[in-house]
Amino acid sequence: MVEELGLAKEIQEVCLRLLARREHSQKELLAKLILRGFDKDEALQVIDELAGQGWQDDLRYAESYARFRIQKGYGPIRVSYELRQNGIEVLDLDGIVQEEAGGWMALLEQVYSKKYNRDAVMERNERAKRSRFLLQRGFPGAMISALFDQLDIRFL
Repeated sequence: MVEELGLAKEIQEVCLRLLARREHSQKELLAKLILRGFDKDEALQVIDELAGQGWQDDLRYAESYARFRIQKGYGPIRVSYELRQNGIEVLDLDGIVQEEAGGWMALLEQVYSKKYNRDAVMERNERAKRSRFLLQRGFPGAMISALFDQLDIRFL
């Protein structure tokens, strides 16, 4: 019993050190604890206790992570995917991107303008190259096409 309390305390200390640096999802914390050799069931119990006390919060983590990635210029597909990889299934990104960048189209235009000149005419190969870049950033193809239409870009 005393040994279990000591182990739980040790797990809690590791979690609090990690959470002091930045927000973590429950899935991230569990993975890091398992890598450190802690038992999965005991780690889950401690993580649940910390979540109940407000030290760990998946929603707070998701909002923080989404803001960070949106500020770095990543689109809705990529941000949603990365959140799912970290154990977060549902988050309304539209409100966050509206607050951070004025909407997904505004963010897409910012990302595009930062990397490329606003050429009025370009070759199809160049369009494909620019589209691939924006797709890799996590913007949907329809949104990219709408951006090219909005910027009135013509092709040779």
